[in-house]
Formats: sequence, C-alpha cells, structure tokens
Amino acid sequence: MLTRKALLERISVDPQVCFGRACIRGTRIWVSLILENLAEGTSEAELLAAYPQLQPEDIRAALAYAAETTREHVLPLPAQSLET
Repeated sequence: MLTRKALLERISVDPQVCFGRACIRGTRIWVSLILENLAEGTSEAELLAAYPQLQPEDIRAALAYAAETTREHVLPLPAQSLET
C-alpha cells in the first residue's frame, strides 16, 4: 500500500498543463473530474474503464489530494436546522 506522500507524488500541478489544474501525473485527467465522478456514485471500476490510463492508485491519489486540500481550506456550508 502506498503512503500518503507516495500517493501525492502521483498528482501534478503544472501551469503549462490543463491551466494549472491538479491532474494525475502524466495525464490530463483532472483530480476534480475523478472526485466529481466518485461523488456522483461512479464506481472505481467504471472510472478505470472510462479512463484506461488510470490506475487504482490514481483514484486513491485524488482522494488523498482532496483530503490534503481540505486541511487548509474551509468551505462554508449552510447551517442545517436541528429541528425535525
């Protein structure tokens, strides 16, 4: 199993590639594309079939990158009422 550091090394941010968006290294597949698909219920198997250049570790790398970025940035969400 890869360490968090090794997973994050699979992510590339290059101003000359995809306008500087975080991508899976060596591809033009945005981390956000992977995350959005996972959030919508796309399975890992479906992602790997749709993007044959992806490896299972790349999906884990996208999740690790997302976790890392949320440590530094708080996204305000509307408060939910506790009333039922």
